[in-house]
Amino acid sequence: MENRSEVNEFVLLGLTEVPELQVPLFIMFTFIYLITLVGNLGIVVLISWDSRLYTPMYFFLCNLSLVDFGYSSAITPKVMAGLLTGGKVISYNGCATQLFFFGAFATTESFLLASMAYDRHAAVCKPLHYTTIMTSTVCIYLASGTYICGFVTSSIVTGSTFSLSFCQSNTIHHFFCDVPPLLVLSCSDIHIIESVIFILASINSFFQILVIFTSYLLIFITILKIRSAEGRQKAFSTCASHLTAVSIFYGTIIFMYLQPSSSHSMDSDKVWSVFYTMVIPMLNPLVYSLRNKEIKNSFRKAVRGQRFQLDHLFS
Repeated sequence: MENRSEVNEFVLLGLTEVPELQVPLFIMFTFIYLITLVGNLGIVVLISWDSRLYTPMYFFLCNLSLVDFGYSSAITPKVMAGLLTGGKVISYNGCATQLFFFGAFATTESFLLASMAYDRHAAVCKPLHYTTIMTSTVCIYLASGTYICGFVTSSIVTGSTFSLSFCQSNTIHHFFCDVPPLLVLSCSDIHIIESVIFILASINSFFQILVIFTSYLLIFITILKIRSAEGRQKAFSTCASHLTAVSIFYGTIIFMYLQPSSSHSMDSDKVWSVFYTMVIPMLNPLVYSLRNKEIKNSFRKAVRGQRFQLDHLFS
């Protein structure tokens, strides 16, 4: 029998051990998180409040904002608390919970982006049949499917990872509980788990990228067939925000995971992890609100309505 002691907590090394950087990083992440909360929850409130935004595109955008809020909240508050108090310890169950919710929301987001690509394809390529294709029932089924895929995938990944034995070192060389640094700490045979996770991630990614690529290929073919420049511009503008969000999300993931292992370093991986765990959830509402006239008009209408109520209250 091998003598081993199972861990019941982990130590997150965090982003940096330089004391002078703790406060500036805490201030920066607080600012990012506040923008993420206000931006994403603000979009949810606007879409729920304005009946003009009760369309499939904004239904998916509302879900995207909820998911961005969820997976940012799974990581950022713990990082901020560690920077402020210096506490780097996370319990075994806390680590599993963080990994589960981060994986669930991140996977759901990737499937949502694929569903939104299909919605844009229907809007541009089949505008006359759009309302019959993207019915409320279809939208609910698509959205429900994204959450089911996200949470089932995360359950398998989290369950597989924490079915391993962790012994000796309990120090995670990262600022949150992620699969690769956890596998390094395991004293079990991880080859089967790695294969399961790789196959699952490959199937999901292939399906998502296939849907997005096919949708936009058909969209670009349709746009090229439009004779007027104004018509092409209008058709492209309906996809611009979503295409920007897809480029940011998948561009970061591809750059992070498809570069040669020899070019990886612990510090650079942490920087890119900050980008896709904290910055992307902040950027999505900015991308959609700055490039979308209907969102901006709804916001102005809401501000005017609140101003009128205040004036009426104090008059």
